[in-house]
Amino acid sequence: MTKTRKLFGTDGIRGTANQDPMTVEVAQKLGQAAGLRFMRGTHRHRVLLGKDTRLSGYMIECALVSGFLSAGVDVTLAGPMPTPAIAMLTRSLRADLGVMISASHNPFGDNGIKLFGPDGFKLSDETEAEIEALMRADLTDRLATPEQIGRASRLNDAAGRYIENAKASFPRGRRLDGLRIVIDCANGAAYRVAPTALWELGAEVIRIGCEPNGVNINENCGSTRPEALCAAVVAHEADIGIALDGDADRLLIADEQGRLIDGDQILALIARSWSRQGRLSAKQVVATVMSNMGLARCLDGLGLELVRTAVGDRYVVERMRELGVNLGGEQSGHMVLSDFATTGDGLVAALQVLAVLVEEGRPASEVCRVFAPFPQVLRNVRFVGKSPLHAPAVQEARRQAEAELGTAGRLLLRESGTEPLVRVMAEAEDPALVERVVAGMCAVIGSAQEAA
Repeated sequence: MTKTRKLFGTDGIRGTANQDPMTVEVAQKLGQAAGLRFMRGTHRHRVLLGKDTRLSGYMIECALVSGFLSAGVDVTLAGPMPTPAIAMLTRSLRADLGVMISASHNPFGDNGIKLFGPDGFKLSDETEAEIEALMRADLTDRLATPEQIGRASRLNDAAGRYIENAKASFPRGRRLDGLRIVIDCANGAAYRVAPTALWELGAEVIRIGCEPNGVNINENCGSTRPEALCAAVVAHEADIGIALDGDADRLLIADEQGRLIDGDQILALIARSWSRQGRLSAKQVVATVMSNMGLARCLDGLGLELVRTAVGDRYVVERMRELGVNLGGEQSGHMVLSDFATTGDGLVAALQVLAVLVEEGRPASEVCRVFAPFPQVLRNVRFVGKSPLHAPAVQEARRQAEAELGTAGRLLLRESGTEPLVRVMAEAEDPALVERVVAGMCAVIGSAQEAA
């Protein structure tokens, strides 16, 4: 069997619900293949299965359950829970595998499947390729006999376990009393656990995006549409706002003036705080190629090195583990704090920001703006069929743009790992130059797509 990855992207399998590859048939085969791949002894094997609030989650959940049961694996259902909760509980419960049904920040019509190993970390490319190879194989003779078919049960205290785990990341002896916090849960997986954790720590909590109905996840709310959060912070005269995405593995912050604070600023804030406290495990912080050059300059001023990876929190985590680094993240809001979590955790990261806010006793607008970012522009060019990224005209335009930016700027072209988009990003100290470069590249990419 050739071990190549076609179904898995940068963050599991993702697509439009009820269309290939997010079909009942694929989900069932995945359950069978992943269940067999993680057979690792004579004990009764178990998978922990969670989901976000999408309507299609019921369909994918049932198909996965049937696949795992037919492979002889027991299934423990956690219900709607954040992705980092499933990662944490997989390890805590000594499950053989963790599965999260979610398309994260995508619209409700999409869905996805993410897999975690028994250690709570996302699977490697190689392991995903092995699972795909099993999905293509005839597994008839490897499925469970009638007496070995798995059983399904529900984990009734999943929410409470995760809330206590998240609260344990907050500095002992500190409280959020006196803070008014707006929390936007994107009508997604954290709609119960995140507000509850903040309230139990003493905050006055104003909830938005906490009324999921199956089709409103990420709809005009959450970290991808933070306008509602910013407006609510100002309207309620809150001290700070927190926006999570659909599966709560990332966040953005709004200060008391309703101005957004992105993942780079959050990463810098935590890095500065942990560096002062001697909590960094290394003089390095891991981020992706998308992070602002201003972050690198800021960290350098703190005596820290910014290590860049490909886009995707899984690559951030892999590099962190290689280097022994305990802090990493993405500009989009994925924050990986490996002292507390094995994957991006929006709530835990928010609690670290709130800890600094409490400690310093200054407004979020002062505390959370750690560095002056370089002017940066990001635009997406949608394509149909083959990506135009490698077209000769695009590559020539890229060479010209990089020459124009010189050493004082950066140009990044990449394909999205979850959508048919080419992402164009440039940054430099001259904002007019950045705008001109990005506009020119988008035009060339669009023309190359039409020519194809």
